[in-house]
Amino acid sequence: MPFDHDARASGIALALSGGGFRAVLFHVGVLWRLNELGVLGRLARISSVSGGSIASGLLAVRWPRLAFADDGRSPHFEDEVAAPLRDFCSRNIDVASVLSGAFNPFRSAGEAVADEYRKRLGLDAPLHSLADEPRFVFNATNYATGVSFRFSKPYAGDYRIGLIPKPRFDVAIAVACSSAFPPVLAPIELEVRPEDFTRVDGADLYDQVDFRRRLMLADGGVYDNLGLETVWGRHETVLVSDAGKPFDIDAGIGTMAPRQVLRAMDIGLNQALALRKRMLIAAYARGDAKGAFWAIDTDIAAFPETEEPALPVAPARIADLAAIRTRLDRFREQEQCELINWGYAVSDAAVRSRAPQLVFRRQVATWPYPRHALG
Repeated sequence: MPFDHDARASGIALALSGGGFRAVLFHVGVLWRLNELGVLGRLARISSVSGGSIASGLLAVRWPRLAFADDGRSPHFEDEVAAPLRDFCSRNIDVASVLSGAFNPFRSAGEAVADEYRKRLGLDAPLHSLADEPRFVFNATNYATGVSFRFSKPYAGDYRIGLIPKPRFDVAIAVACSSAFPPVLAPIELEVRPEDFTRVDGADLYDQVDFRRRLMLADGGVYDNLGLETVWGRHETVLVSDAGKPFDIDAGIGTMAPRQVLRAMDIGLNQALALRKRMLIAAYARGDAKGAFWAIDTDIAAFPETEEPALPVAPARIADLAAIRTRLDRFREQEQCELINWGYAVSDAAVRSRAPQLVFRRQVATWPYPRHALG
């Protein structure tokens, strides 16, 4: 969908990509720096996918505790957001959930993950209890309709089957659906009532009741791993944080059929992702949109120089961090601190160089974890 200047609302939107626990930790660093710059407390919308939804889900339920000051900064971010997410990322969630689902015929692996979100992160809060602003949007993929299925406070649904006003789901199930990576954790099956849906313009499948009787949902990254569509053209300023897996260039790709199938899927997903990125960056360049984009494999030296230099990060360190696994398994102390430091550093450089008008509070960038500095 092209940017429509007349349709865009004022305010800042943030999109947090998928990428497992690696994305959770990278985005913690991003949110850390946005908080210091006074941006976090002024966000109008936060759209998330997969690992980004884990970080966003905790941020959503803890939002009232952050108590932002007049300068847009919360003094409680590290205790309320960073520390619980670090503790969660020190656990093996995916294997335990798969085993739980295998031995319990009444609960899938994805549902077991939702239970972990409730138990470990307190995401049992209902969607209707979240703040009105920022609007938190958790993106999953509807296997049946092939488009993004969104969970938020005012509604859940997709544009082909209609919307459920004031959905009764809790944050845990929204995050679990958003992070249900196939084929291990997906699909998550939700039983819904057809009468709960309302028709919307373009809902071409609304009259086929079966689509409104059972939902088969998977990781939002299957459709849009940037979580970009729900902020695309909606707000004047869009910040996008991409912790997804960079495409693997491989001269030694095999010819076995399973490997070819997987490679073809990777190429297709990469093509769609690259197209979204090009459209976003072109919109920035034309002036059709304001904001900044950064990725886990971004060369921090490529950002224009600012009055205060970016934190130094060697290209070799960036490549190592971009190659870390994207599973929901235990991340060691060093991995955690380095990923948080990297998200902090690259988002700082991107925002201050590409969107300096957003910086509400000047604070010199310093490594969140100095013992694991990347310079």
